[in-house]
Amino acid sequence: MKKKIYIDGSEGTTGLRIHERFQGRDDVEILTINPELRKDPEERRKMINASDITFLCLPDAASIESVSLVENENVTIIDTSTAHRTMEGWAYGFPELSKNHREAIKTGKRIAVPGCYATGFISLVYPLTAGELIDADCPVSSFGISGYSGAGKKVIAVYEDENREKMYDAPREYALSQNHKHLKEMQAITGLSRKPLFSPIIADYYSGMVVSVPLYADFLKKKLSLEELWNYFDEYYKGEAFIKVMPLGSEEETANMLPGNECSGWDGLRIYVTGNEERFVLSAQFDNLGKGASGAAIQCMNIIMGCDEAKGLNL
Repeated sequence: MKKKIYIDGSEGTTGLRIHERFQGRDDVEILTINPELRKDPEERRKMINASDITFLCLPDAASIESVSLVENENVTIIDTSTAHRTMEGWAYGFPELSKNHREAIKTGKRIAVPGCYATGFISLVYPLTAGELIDADCPVSSFGISGYSGAGKKVIAVYEDENREKMYDAPREYALSQNHKHLKEMQAITGLSRKPLFSPIIADYYSGMVVSVPLYADFLKKKLSLEELWNYFDEYYKGEAFIKVMPLGSEEETANMLPGNECSGWDGLRIYVTGNEERFVLSAQFDNLGKGASGAAIQCMNIIMGCDEAKGLNL
């Protein structure tokens, strides 16, 4: 029997990308709302409760409202907003982190899809805290660069305006107050006792990102060489189709640089372990619209449905 799917917020970037990934699938039925009523609470209530799975591709306040409209206990909610990522009773939609994470997605009715920057950061730091390679109070910092598609329709329009201001021609660092919206989940999911220092950069290309965590070797609780640290990550993510720990030294193939747009259009995530015996740099390279958003949401849905996790996705 086909699963009935409703996308609340289907006109946004994430909603559109989720809808695209259903093309060619014969195991789902997409419920469509009258475009004139897409913001009407009562009409949305009907669509949500008629579905088996509803994707929320909305601002936080609207996502919270949508959850309050659920009356059918059989409805599963997959929320792509920030609203529920650290809330009790919600599974965090990053199945590769542990068996418990994958099982919580499989059996849960409330799934919170990770944020894009948070996906990169957590893919690098969670294995360190889970394996007790660093203490919870380790002073962790991170920086990242992303295309402009993750910033929403208004920012996309500004970047694609031929009469835009000159400042949009260059990469721009932001969140200078250290209050980026992803910090809460970056801290909570990894178990850090304090928020990391985080410096994101938005650049003039559409999609794709690199998130990096620099780390002094002596921050680790036991001495590891660069190769030993690579071995640890390679073993941690062994067998995971969506996460590929790149061979040690493979960054040399791109002149020791990691392009932000290299993984645009791909739904997986690459991890690089670089540096030297004194200072490491862990990097995650992926598409902010793929593993960082809609691709991750579809992966979670596939787990719930019990089909191939990569169905409908580009790996």
